Amino acid sequence: MTNRTATPGSTRPAVNWVLVLGLGAVALLRPLARITGAADGLGAPTGPLLLTALVTSVWIGVVGLGRVPRPVLTLVLAGLAYGICVIPLSAVLSTVLTGTLQGPVSAPIAIVPILLTNALWGLVAGLLAWAVQHMRGVRR
Repeated sequence: MTNRTATPGSTRPAVNWVLVLGLGAVALLRPLARITGAADGLGAPTGPLLLTALVTSVWIGVVGLGRVPRPVLTLVLAGLAYGICVIPLSAVLSTVLTGTLQGPVSAPIAIVPILLTNALWGLVAGLLAWAVQHMRGVRR
């Protein structure tokens, strides 16, 4: 389900926000695995790296093997969506699990670097997905 409506005055397809939010939600696998202890079973620091590689592979696979327009922008926005979701999630979960507020909400100066890091993650994945589309001959 791709939203191919162009914005007024533009011939470029609009961003598929359902896909952006869905891919951002896939990345929530990382904190979920840490909270449940599943990441510990993979070993440190290997576990978080493997989970990041898994999420990145899913992102590249879905966007690169699909006919997703604007793959780079889609994955940059997915990275930002993940960052925006994980900030309040970490505040709630840290309070529930440890009884104290931790994470970027307790140190607001950390919010911008978190968003930038996740946007960069999406940018790299988006460029790789674009390359996959290009190699497959997907044209707009």
